[in-house]
Amino acid sequence: MTQEVDIVIFGGMGDLSLRKLLPALYRSELEHRFSDNSRIFLTCQGDADRGRRQRQVEQGLKTYLLSGEFNEDLWTRFAERLHYVDLDINDLQAGWTQFAERLDQHRACVRLFYLAIPPSLFGVACKHLAETQLVTPESRVVVEKPLGYDGASANAINTEIAAFFPESSIYRIDHYLGKETVQNLLALRFSNSLFEHLWDSKTIAHVQITIAETVGVEARAGFYDKAGALRDMVQNHLLQLLCLVAMEPPHKLDAENIRDEKLKVLKALRPITGDQVTAFTVRGQYVAAEGPAGEHLPSYVDELGQGSTTETFVAIRAHIDNWRWAGVPFYLRTGKRMKERFAEIVVQFKPVSHAVYDSPLANSLEPNRLNIRLQPEEGIKLTLMTNKFNAEREGLKPVALNLNFAETFNYKAGDAYKRLLIDAIDGNPSLFIHRREVDRAWQWADPIAEAWARGYSPLHIYRAGSWGPRAADDLPAADGNRWFQALEHDGLSAIADTG
Repeated sequence: MTQEVDIVIFGGMGDLSLRKLLPALYRSELEHRFSDNSRIFLTCQGDADRGRRQRQVEQGLKTYLLSGEFNEDLWTRFAERLHYVDLDINDLQAGWTQFAERLDQHRACVRLFYLAIPPSLFGVACKHLAETQLVTPESRVVVEKPLGYDGASANAINTEIAAFFPESSIYRIDHYLGKETVQNLLALRFSNSLFEHLWDSKTIAHVQITIAETVGVEARAGFYDKAGALRDMVQNHLLQLLCLVAMEPPHKLDAENIRDEKLKVLKALRPITGDQVTAFTVRGQYVAAEGPAGEHLPSYVDELGQGSTTETFVAIRAHIDNWRWAGVPFYLRTGKRMKERFAEIVVQFKPVSHAVYDSPLANSLEPNRLNIRLQPEEGIKLTLMTNKFNAEREGLKPVALNLNFAETFNYKAGDAYKRLLIDAIDGNPSLFIHRREVDRAWQWADPIAEAWARGYSPLHIYRAGSWGPRAADDLPAADGNRWFQALEHDGLSAIADTG
């Protein structure tokens, strides 16, 4: 990417911009991704004082870049691209004319409008961009989740944006899809005959997808209490990862074919409605506890400042009703204030069909397992059974073939936002979400939320700093399985309800 580009971040001085977007653009500067005339506009209402805003961005980079990444010379070069715009998104008379004049100095370049603002402002921002004639054939708009509160509100937001941008110019971002390990999942599946022929219900027993966070809701409490873990994490991040694990091989790895195959998975997801919600879903909320260093971990209601029945944890047993995955359960799990921060896909293979070893060796056999770790470190681990070396007596032991990306490729932690921003500028929507995917994901998630609202599933409590409510263990246990993270770290599940 060396073409001239104007990047406009609405909400340019907000948390998302300072924490994620500007560090990603700074790293792009380091890699010489921008032409000399490319510009970055940061909108901020009420005060666009360049000196003060520049110091704020500089401090943000020093805070959120990795140790040793910030460089004074690079910062000087990057800072010259930054322009601060005093703009009221809601009021066409408050700064829009002046902003349009500045942007039109480079009318022929690519324009990337990033809406790092509440979804309620997406429509008016796009409307004012169109009314000031800033939407050109080379314009793209990037929208952040959460895209709506349910299917109806998501459709309304998408319709508002579509009034001013064609679908081909709308980039719905899910930063998990920009992670290197997710891209390697596609390479693993479709570039290796070893897995290509084993990726179905004949050899795979079940799949687990977990996104666990150690933090609470913090500054997002107001938003989070209206959304909850199902809307905030399951219907987008977890379902997108499920689609990449389960989709059929696309004709080509391009946007149209990848999106078509992901959509087929969403259509094949078995609905969970009514009484089934009690059997196939668990929701929970964390309560206060003592942390590992003796620190106090507050409850969700303490952080919120009021009572609430919003879930901070969700576990689901899902099924995909097609020929490839018939009978294979997919266990989905996400939660806040968990014991460990990680995101991981675990593919559990079936046991060997015939045990050639006699007991007790036969009892020590473990099925092969593929762990795809997305964060905090990124890597792929395949667990195989081997004979113990230098043992006095014959024995079997599971051993991991470990591909750690940082060690193997000598690179620092990848930047998903950087990857996705570059793709959006280049006009490559392969890793972005089509409107039809959003619609189908909500069609599956909405009945679960509605059943919860009608009382079909109790709100379990769990200690902050644990693995979630004990009831979540029952989902895989019903099939004779366990959550691997709890099993590996504690020898048995450390999950427990607390009163």
